[in-house]
Amino acid sequence: METTSQRNPAARGNRGWINGFIGVLIFSGSLPATRLAVLEFDPVFLTVARASIAALLGLCLLRLFKQQRPTRSQWAPLLVVALGVVIGFPLLTALALQYVTSAHSIVFIGLLPLATALFGVLRGGERPRPVFWLFSLLGSLLVVGYALSQGLNAAPAGDLLMLLAVLVCGLGYAEGAKLSRTLGGWQVICWALAVSLPVVLPSAVILAPTSFSGISLPAWLSLGYVSLFSMLIGFVFWYRGLAQGGIAAVGQLQLLQPFFGLALAATLLHEQVSVGMLAVTVAVLACVAGAKKFAR
Repeated sequence: METTSQRNPAARGNRGWINGFIGVLIFSGSLPATRLAVLEFDPVFLTVARASIAALLGLCLLRLFKQQRPTRSQWAPLLVVALGVVIGFPLLTALALQYVTSAHSIVFIGLLPLATALFGVLRGGERPRPVFWLFSLLGSLLVVGYALSQGLNAAPAGDLLMLLAVLVCGLGYAEGAKLSRTLGGWQVICWALAVSLPVVLPSAVILAPTSFSGISLPAWLSLGYVSLFSMLIGFVFWYRGLAQGGIAAVGQLQLLQPFFGLALAATLLHEQVSVGMLAVTVAVLACVAGAKKFAR
């Protein structure tokens, strides 16, 4: 029997935007939490530890709800998702946050909607209207322009790592959203985590610190957040939203992430958020409205 959302594309699209928005809210805490964690955890260990914790939880969910194994054709896309969002993005951002503040790195997240939309066209077969690309490019140029105005010479390694992180994440988002149409939103991230488990779990054991006695409570809480929320729960909503509302369209919600992230960085980490940062964020937010209108 068809559901209401299946019979009504508009209702399905609205649910996609709601799920996507929840996912963005959850992801907004990722970089500030990672910034706190890498102050006391090695970034490579943090990457494999968060993936291992999330993967074990994901396997429990798959077993609890008796999910069928993916088909042979679905394993390759799951590997792309694992390399992009389970390992690639967390590792590259953790490495970048050794050179730049979370407030600075969050600005680069403004490039994610464009990257996601591009891969949505290449991998998801979507065809947004030409005006959509104008708004997406404008938002991305605002973000890049701000980064250049801050002087990339101060930390070129950190900015390069963030740009690479955006690319692999955009690919992982688009591939996962496409796969969610047949496999299911939460199933995609759980199976992608399961694919990575044979690599990340042994690595976490090998790279674990000799002693955890000096690790503070904020660092442990940050590890818990990026493991449970950033690596698992956020993707449940995010992939469902992308599949329901369209990769390119709902992907523009990521332009809200810098705003929420900058607020968290200022509140939790007491990092300075300049007037320039806020101005860029407001201008980028204006672009998401235009991109949303012409996404289809």
